Amino acid sequence: VSFSRAFESYNFKHSSARFSTCALSVRPFSVSSHPKHAHRAASESAQWPIYTSGDSSSTTTGSASPVPNSYESVEGGGYSGTSLQASLRHLHPYSQVLTLLSSALGGLGGVSELEAETLRPVNLLQERNILPPKHAPPPEPNLSNDLRKVNCSPDTFRCTLTNIPQTQALLNKARLPLGLLLHPFRDLTQLPVITSNTIVRCRSCRTYINPFVSFLDQRRWKCNLCYRVNDVPDEFMYNPVTRSYGEPHKRPEVQNSTVEFIASSDYMLRPPQPAVYLFVLDVSHNAVESGYLNVFCQSLLDNLEKLPGDTRTRIGFVTFDSTVHFYNLQEGLSQPQMLLVSDIDDVFIPTHDNLLVNLKESKELVKDLLNALPGMFTHTRETQSALGPALQAAYKLMCPTGGRVSVFQTQLPTLGAGLLQSREDPNLRSSTKNVQHLGPATDFYKKLALDCSGQQIGVDLFLLSSQYSDLASLACVSKYSAGSVFYYPSFHHVHNTAQSQKFQKDLQRYLTRKIGFEAVMRIRCTKGLSIHTFHGNFFVRSTDLLSLANVNPDSGFAVQMSIEESLADTSLACFQAALLYTSSKGKRRIRVHTLCLPVVSQLSEVFAGADIQAITCLLANMAIDRSISSSLSDARDALVNAVVDCLTAYRANGSNIQPSGLITPAALRLFPLYVLALLKQKALRTGTSTRLDERVFSMCELKSQPLLQIMRMAHPDLYRIDNMTEQAALHLNDSVIPQPPLLQLTAEKLTREGAFLMDCGSVMFLWVGKCCNETFIRDVLGYPNYASLPSNMTEIPELQTMYSERTRAFISWLLESRTFHPAFHVIKDDTSAKTSFFQHLVEDRTESAFSYYEFLLHIQQQMSK
Repeated sequence: VSFSRAFESYNFKHSSARFSTCALSVRPFSVSSHPKHAHRAASESAQWPIYTSGDSSSTTTGSASPVPNSYESVEGGGYSGTSLQASLRHLHPYSQVLTLLSSALGGLGGVSELEAETLRPVNLLQERNILPPKHAPPPEPNLSNDLRKVNCSPDTFRCTLTNIPQTQALLNKARLPLGLLLHPFRDLTQLPVITSNTIVRCRSCRTYINPFVSFLDQRRWKCNLCYRVNDVPDEFMYNPVTRSYGEPHKRPEVQNSTVEFIASSDYMLRPPQPAVYLFVLDVSHNAVESGYLNVFCQSLLDNLEKLPGDTRTRIGFVTFDSTVHFYNLQEGLSQPQMLLVSDIDDVFIPTHDNLLVNLKESKELVKDLLNALPGMFTHTRETQSALGPALQAAYKLMCPTGGRVSVFQTQLPTLGAGLLQSREDPNLRSSTKNVQHLGPATDFYKKLALDCSGQQIGVDLFLLSSQYSDLASLACVSKYSAGSVFYYPSFHHVHNTAQSQKFQKDLQRYLTRKIGFEAVMRIRCTKGLSIHTFHGNFFVRSTDLLSLANVNPDSGFAVQMSIEESLADTSLACFQAALLYTSSKGKRRIRVHTLCLPVVSQLSEVFAGADIQAITCLLANMAIDRSISSSLSDARDALVNAVVDCLTAYRANGSNIQPSGLITPAALRLFPLYVLALLKQKALRTGTSTRLDERVFSMCELKSQPLLQIMRMAHPDLYRIDNMTEQAALHLNDSVIPQPPLLQLTAEKLTREGAFLMDCGSVMFLWVGKCCNETFIRDVLGYPNYASLPSNMTEIPELQTMYSERTRAFISWLLESRTFHPAFHVIKDDTSAKTSFFQHLVEDRTESAFSYYEFLLHIQQQMSK
């Protein structure tokens, strides 16, 4: 495998003069002037791109597109603008190595022991076991105890660098990306909710008051983003928690970095919309054969009472094959009425009030329809799919109110607007060259999504298909309307039990999870910093305002940042995300998160504060963009160069010491491993047979999932579970939860005598070796021996044995922190299914990809050029 060596400088230039309502400008990155890299200047093949208007799900801030109702003025304007110690002992004592290196990097400046440890030089070629046995917590910002206590949770808000460089020049010197990872609407157990007639904000930049502002006295506070001095309103002098006057600094807004305000009418353009749900269902022969309709109807029946909403909640159904069918569920009818529209070129919409009905009033008719639907199309011979016309009809239906459209599709759309042709060549799936057709074949679905976004309609897509369905085109309907994409390849309710079970569990979560309607999110930052590029599912309304027709607790966002002006005059940098939304109960709310980080002037401190998981997730987003805008090979090259450039910068600036090997600060020791894992991930890999829809879905996940889920997808967790003990176990709620150590993702760690659990986020594998202990097989899996294990086992039975309870407790504990349950597969060592398990062992060599050690040698070779 060869990688070209174009150079990435992360030198972002933001120019307000380039804003336009037409298209986003393409702005090249600058090329390093380092003499060793001069040859790269001629080639831009692997530089990160600045995204054009072809993809608003990842867009620079250089465009503000007109929309019907602008929430920009409502939320308020944004701010313009084995250690190396042994291996190097023959050269220097360890302390001297650290002193020399840190001195060359600008000095340690009296940093803590913890920060000194993050700068400890590591020779990756000699330190084989670099994966920690337990998940390392995110790096802790070097703040005072008072600030640390009130800082935003890293589960909600993380920065790629927990020490913010003072200047763009210092950031360029480190060769590390600066960006944010957000999970803004995640489920929270404790959320301070504030009801107040006065929401205190900076008069200049409109920042919400937060724990990091400074009170000059009881009557004046200084904004931590633009430094404007503001007056403290009289009402803010009263503290509702202590019920006392004269202590504004003790108000909940100033004591919590995540708060939610009940918004006044000032934050509304219209009365808050009701919760409105429309289900658009494929009922073609292909759909009926898959059996998904039975699962869907039963799930909705089971969860009908749990749909988020109030007495105003409305619901409707549209089905389609070669025609489009509506359902009159008006209260007073004895049974639901189907209205069939055969003219798909201009779909006529019957009276809206009959089709989107009040759920409380028409609940019995809704139940009757759900009970009848699976049998209504049992004998259909319709093989065509008029998805486009069905979506156009859904848009017309939902326009007056806004809401959520849930689309279930099982094949390639073949009729009417938005019809698609097969673009996948199975013979090219394992190509080591460029992968074609990662972008949409038509702009129909994107245009429709933008129309939906303008009317506060979010579209979620469930694709349940055993054949190519052009997800690259279909996914656009969700990407640009702030929706979600779900994909179940080879779905069949009988023949694919694991997918059917996952679909059922996903539906339960989907139907009952919290939802926010007609939302916008704005991100503000300290003066001198600027937003460069957004990543996720949304539509950009203005330079720093995202339109989210629907917002859900399972979506993540990424933001690239740049440093436009020196931060030398401040010791702290702050970021604030404000999410304005309508709750399912019809309340207008504002959820605000504020993150505070120290500003540093030394290169050593920048390296010490690197958050390698956040860096990996941001680079994954950038690589997906590059795959679509340029090519997969360019994206892969740019990922490799991100590692080469960073380690070269570290070596070049620590030139007082030049030991042999591949040297990295401890904070970055997992960087090459995580990048190799990304290169072998379904979204970005080459040389392995990967279905086009599965590749595109993987890209969608990397672009829209929160950080923890992205990391599980890229670098799964591997545990041996047949020999778990109570040593170091957690004791929670009378349960003993074993804590087996994390294992490196290599076959070297597997043994035929063991059983190993691999957690890949959306899928879990339990690999059972041929000589696995029969006690484990009997007491956990419920079979007498290895030979009797079935090849398609998809769950662990509940057995009354200690081993079973211990194993299930551990797996349940793993699942606690996530919202969607993974598909579960028990894999025998002698079945073809084990291929899917082994492809996640990212440290091992494959026919078309490096092993981890080979990858390190390749990085070293590239650095020496």
